[in-house]
Amino acid sequence: MGGLASILVVDDNPKYLADALPMYGYDVTTAEDGIEALKILTEKEDSFDLILLDVMMPNMDGWDTLKAIRSNKKIKYIPVIMITAVSEDQKIVSGLKIGADDYIVKPFILPNLLARIEAVLRRCKWQKEASGNQEKKLNKDVNLDALTPKEKEVLALVAKGASNQEIADKLYVRDVTVKTHLNSIFKKLKVTNRTQAVLLAMEVNLIN
Repeated sequence: MGGLASILVVDDNPKYLADALPMYGYDVTTAEDGIEALKILTEKEDSFDLILLDVMMPNMDGWDTLKAIRSNKKIKYIPVIMITAVSEDQKIVSGLKIGADDYIVKPFILPNLLARIEAVLRRCKWQKEASGNQEKKLNKDVNLDALTPKEKEVLALVAKGASNQEIADKLYVRDVTVKTHLNSIFKKLKVTNRTQAVLLAMEVNLIN
């Protein structure tokens, strides 16, 4: 990442991350619960590149905080990584549906968290650069309703940066099935690659 990325750490015990992340070039602000975090975000809405959000906190937990962030037009696009001791797939999937960009389960090793932070920031930067490219105008005259629920699910995972194999693992299908879905998506959206498909879907609010 170029420049100093600013991270809001929302955790009732933020000392470890507040001490460790600056050593790797990050500017860190902390909040000890969701209420404090929302206050900071409201006051400094353009100040953060990423939010690290713990699930278990007093006053307002991580899930409710995430819902509040995603419902606020001014801060809804800030990427969020959930930090949770909960490893049940159902709750993790629920968090992703609410709008988490990624998650990491406690206890974690710092290099793992750093890799996830870099991946989310890189993906966010790519999306901004791609959406800002006005040289190629995407064709919006397409039949979005033609996409099946499964194709929409595949497209949403592509938008999160998932590889074909990762999508196959999540949906319990073969890699070749994912490729078939993608080819169908490209044909229906009248695009030629993953980037164009994601951008078009975002432009028309097919995915968030």
